[in-house]
Amino acid sequence: MAEQPRRFTVGYALAPKKVSSFIQPSLVDHAKQRGIDLVRIDLDKSLIEQGPFDCIIHKMNDEDWKKQLEEFSTKNPNVVIIDPPDAIERLHSRISMLEVVKELKIPDGTESFGIPKQIVIYDPESLLDSKVLDGLSFPVIAKPLVADGSAKSHKMSLVFNGEGLKKLTTPIVLQEFVNHGGVIFKVYVVGDHVTCVKRRSLPDVSAEKLGTSEGLLTFSQISNSTATQEPGENDYEDIMNHVEEAEMPPLNFVNEIAIGLRKGMGLNLFNFDVIRDAKLGNRYLVIDINYFPGYAKMPSYETVLTDFFWDIVHRKSLGMKDFEQSGSDCRKSDKEA
Repeated sequence: MAEQPRRFTVGYALAPKKVSSFIQPSLVDHAKQRGIDLVRIDLDKSLIEQGPFDCIIHKMNDEDWKKQLEEFSTKNPNVVIIDPPDAIERLHSRISMLEVVKELKIPDGTESFGIPKQIVIYDPESLLDSKVLDGLSFPVIAKPLVADGSAKSHKMSLVFNGEGLKKLTTPIVLQEFVNHGGVIFKVYVVGDHVTCVKRRSLPDVSAEKLGTSEGLLTFSQISNSTATQEPGENDYEDIMNHVEEAEMPPLNFVNEIAIGLRKGMGLNLFNFDVIRDAKLGNRYLVIDINYFPGYAKMPSYETVLTDFFWDIVHRKSLGMKDFEQSGSDCRKSDKEA
């Protein structure tokens, strides 16, 4: 009787909301067909008592989990942990998350990239000072300093004047708002795979609109947001047609940034948001980086994640725990909301 091929186990430690969105039956089935079983880690039990695992993926922020993961890794050094908690921690601050972008070295081309000008305000009294913007000009995007994936960390505001600043809660990051044609590019990274999609974003702000706007407008996500009242049916169709017609960033350019970020941060599962400066056209700005994003919104996510798991466990079986940066692709899609 022929020997059955070995099956591999990937344990996942995720919050309930993340489990429901990410661990879809389609992903579980796809992985099973490749010989990979996705097993939920019981967060009410000690990690060291669970397993065996070939790999663990996780998105948990508390200190108890970090200690358990460290203990487990010490006793099970051959289990691949995706990703290191210390590396993930960098993305919990909207200041430190973008520092790595400044360090990237991308081959010269017709496109350039960077990050928006931004400052962090810790003292609420500073928001009353007209000089607090320190070189920034209205409008600005106000984002919570902490980016831990909570609902609070997603609450943002488009601030038009000093009166709007007074309504903010510190600590907060003030980031210059750059007109970008109402389109944002979300780049998903899964190991060496890169997928780029288009989404609708905040509309451009004209000088006339800036002069007549209220102090601020709040919203929860830049992508898929207009920071205004919900558009009517005809307006929505026009917006989506505009997004569909928007030109994608050059494939090689996006891939180079993705690979550079992966190396610089030491992470395998993340996405980053990019906008194109409407004034310059060939200038792109990275405005946000998120760990373990909503991959179910990514086209063909079941295939991409299963391929990633397969690569991990088979490298492990060969005694290879490090993952090389290899070629990747930027797929054009705007069909997922």
